[in-house]
Amino acid sequence: MAAPGDIYERELKALLTGDKKAVTKMVKTCNAMETAGYMRISLEPFLVIRAAGSLGVDLVALRWDFSFPIEVKSSSDSTLHFSKSQRLTDQADKMLDDCKRSHLVPIYAFRLKGVHGDPWRVFTIPTDHEYKGRHATLYRRMPKIGTTSEGNYIMRWEEGMKLSDMFLYLSMSDYSAV
Repeated sequence: MAAPGDIYERELKALLTGDKKAVTKMVKTCNAMETAGYMRISLEPFLVIRAAGSLGVDLVALRWDFSFPIEVKSSSDSTLHFSKSQRLTDQADKMLDDCKRSHLVPIYAFRLKGVHGDPWRVFTIPTDHEYKGRHATLYRRMPKIGTTSEGNYIMRWEEGMKLSDMFLYLSMSDYSAV
């Protein structure tokens, strides 16, 4: 039997790869703009690899213009407190350290259960690291995971970027004029 979060990892993987069945199912309760974002990913899909074990990331998305590691979280509560588990904080810190060395933007994908419309929100981890090229632009645009007054990470679903908006943003230019 699959672990509880595996269903959402598989859903996100299918969406990122532009799987027609997954996209069609996702857009059933989406508005027109969200639907446009999900339909756009079918034109420029990612190659997505599921990471085995606890490497600090669940998925790695690869495409000609962007590549990033993704940690998938799901909850029926719209706020995810990293302070509930030291492992979550350690995992985020390790992911950030690994990403800084290779100038990749770490992505957290937060799936809120039981919501109509786009249930996915994406975030990155706040840092003073200077990313390069398109990754620098993506990092500036991406909402950051919040921190509490005690310095603990916290993700508030409503503060994230819709996954459908990220798909639209990533498809804004093919960089052919560059």
